[in-house]
Amino acid sequence: MQTIKRILSPVDFSDKAGKIIQAAAYMAGTFKAELHLVFVAQTFEDYSGFFVPPINLPHLEEELFASAQQQMETYLEENKAQLAEAGVSQVTGKVLSGDIAEEILHYAVKKQVQLIVMGTHGYKGVERIMFGSVAEKVVKSAGCPVMTVNPYRE
Repeated sequence: MQTIKRILSPVDFSDKAGKIIQAAAYMAGTFKAELHLVFVAQTFEDYSGFFVPPINLPHLEEELFASAQQQMETYLEENKAQLAEAGVSQVTGKVLSGDIAEEILHYAVKKQVQLIVMGTHGYKGVERIMFGSVAEKVVKSAGCPVMTVNPYRE
């Protein structure tokens, strides 16, 4: 088996994201690996068949991306102690935009990630039925092992 040097963990900044990051941090600390936290801002192109986008759509997407960048910085700062306690010495936070599963997979290949740690749940209800499970798509297509964490289990 390949040595684990880089671990990728997608985050959604939800209340339950901490459980997933805790698992990813544990793995990164155990393997003395880099930890890459990624948030993917889904673009409105994915919804083009459902609604007519407003004229200011590009501006709105830019604002959402900038807000996500700020939220990532805040998230990293707020979790710095927890990550250090787990033995994680190198953490990278990145915000991407596009299809969530595709961007996670692309980033994993680009950064030569050896393990992806992600939640089993993200979308709920109708959105999950319409767009499918991001975790399922990543598990089926990733070129490296994927560890899934159910954030709703104790």
